[in-house]
Amino acid sequence: MFDHLRLDIATFQSWQRDFQAAFEIRLKQRLDDILGESPQRLKDAIGHAVIDGGKRLRPMLVILGASLDNTPGGLPDPNDPRLEQLWNAAVAIELIHGYSLIHDDLPSMDNDDLRRGKPTVHRAFDEATAILAGDALQSLAFSLLADAPQTDVETRLNWVSLLSTGANRMVFGQQLDLNPPAQIPALAELTRMHELKTGALLYAALMMGASGCSAEDRAALEAFIRPLGLAFQIQDDILDATGTAEQLGKTPGKDAADHKYSYVTVLGLDAARAHLNATMGDALNALEPMGARACGLRACARFVLMRDH
Repeated sequence: MFDHLRLDIATFQSWQRDFQAAFEIRLKQRLDDILGESPQRLKDAIGHAVIDGGKRLRPMLVILGASLDNTPGGLPDPNDPRLEQLWNAAVAIELIHGYSLIHDDLPSMDNDDLRRGKPTVHRAFDEATAILAGDALQSLAFSLLADAPQTDVETRLNWVSLLSTGANRMVFGQQLDLNPPAQIPALAELTRMHELKTGALLYAALMMGASGCSAEDRAALEAFIRPLGLAFQIQDDILDATGTAEQLGKTPGKDAADHKYSYVTVLGLDAARAHLNATMGDALNALEPMGARACGLRACARFVLMRDH
């Protein structure tokens, strides 16, 4: 599908490494700036949670969404000065994601011991420090948006609205996940939960980047990111059922062990894989009107489909 509009895998992986390196530099700079008065233990816990780890998909979507009209081939130079005003948004959404992972791993939630190949924050430090680290990451994220340099007030307010809505919807989805129905949910019910828990923050990331796009482009991006968020979750559920701790960097088999509903436990592994391919097809179809300008987003979608952790 869309072979003539594809970037080869090696090209995207090379760009992804460059992007991640650039992002880590900005993340550390901004944490140093905003954590100056923090107690050292809290600072260490936050660093343990968010530095040098993760796929950085959400900040990647911010940058790709902002680069549709001015990037040949769809992959922007991460060090392009024109992107500087976007880094606060990219870092902010990763801080919200980091807070969600800390709290998701707590004993009262998913009770996990491993995240990104390291002990979870409440295991490496203690539960109270983990809760405070998550709390701090939320407020720090919005501080970054409020202080974003070279960014007009209207854009900053739009970013705050998108991020706050995405974070709230993510929490709504987490509550649904903690209180599953007594019977196996219908596919529509499972989809709704993951549109909130996983998809809402991915939506916020892409639309924060695309805030300056035309209405037509934003509509296409909305039609793309909703199924992409579901595809990300379906792949996550498949990997949970089939991966190893070394591969995933977290405890595998948690859904089945905790009797949680996932695309695999509800549909079965083969049907979940078929649903993943169909959902990814919906995402890619939505980008067709954008032609070659969306090559970077297509490559990002392939990354979601082919990732092994």
